[in-house]
Amino acid sequence: MKKKYRILKIAVTVIILGLLLSFSLKRFSGQKITDQKISVKMNEKTPVYFIDEKDIRAIVKKENPSGKVGDLNIPALEKKINSLPAVDSANVYLNLNGKLNLDIKQRVPVFRLNKDGRDFYVDQKGTEFPISKTYSHPCMLVTGNVKPEEYQKLAELVEKIDKDDFSKKFFIGISKYKDDYNLLTSEGNYKVEIGDLDNIEFKVKGFKAFVEKYLVYQDPQKYSRVSVKYQNQIVTTLNPYFKENDSILKAGNKELAKAPIPTAAKKPDAVLKPAEKKKTGTSAKPKESIKPKTAAQPKETKKTDKKPAPKPKAKVKIE
Repeated sequence: MKKKYRILKIAVTVIILGLLLSFSLKRFSGQKITDQKISVKMNEKTPVYFIDEKDIRAIVKKENPSGKVGDLNIPALEKKINSLPAVDSANVYLNLNGKLNLDIKQRVPVFRLNKDGRDFYVDQKGTEFPISKTYSHPCMLVTGNVKPEEYQKLAELVEKIDKDDFSKKFFIGISKYKDDYNLLTSEGNYKVEIGDLDNIEFKVKGFKAFVEKYLVYQDPQKYSRVSVKYQNQIVTTLNPYFKENDSILKAGNKELAKAPIPTAAKKPDAVLKPAEKKKTGTSAKPKESIKPKTAAQPKETKKTDKKPAPKPKAKVKIE
């Protein structure tokens, strides 16, 4: 009897708990998710505003028109928010009190790329996402045919520039021409050619030393390019539109004009030509002398007494 009583007691408590649970679930699912019960948190370290709280609340209302907890499909809502281009990750969950929590992390642009007439952002992971019509994030502008496999290395370069006060002061943009990268400077018209994206720290340090020891004392308009892509050397190109460079460029052109390379190539031709003329002249002379000799032999046989001497005199004058 005692065992039966215990079994009956356990069965009654389970039934009561089940009824209470079903009642509480019905009550919980019937609750409405008001605006006060929606909590939206943006978890990115760098504040960005591609998506704001109003946009998230609008998506929640669209996915759950009735506003009841029981009609909300949390996995579908989470998937919808994650599909937004500017969202890196989203976590959606409900509390027991019926409060809806949305923890969202937006993509933070590292640089803005202008490629093939199209503008878009690239984040730290090398992921492309479109620009916003309502918000523009301040970041490095990059132009040129940058390949997707170069996005991460380029993002690392931009982050190093942003962290260094010297680099951040000098470099305001990056351009790619063919296979070489150039850093655009805020002072002057010159570009800093770095070549590929390898050994970036070493190249930037070399340019920094060049600026501190030499370029600080020069006019920033003097150069059009400073190249640090070659190992252990810096190559500069003068700006042809800078007036003070006119004398330097003219002197360089004069030195190039005095170079002996083209004249040395023509000297053997000039020596050979007169020699050939002399050969042709000497070959022509015996031909002229042969003709009068053949003509003189019959004349000498006919008139040996009268005119043997004057003919050789005439030959001497002609020569």
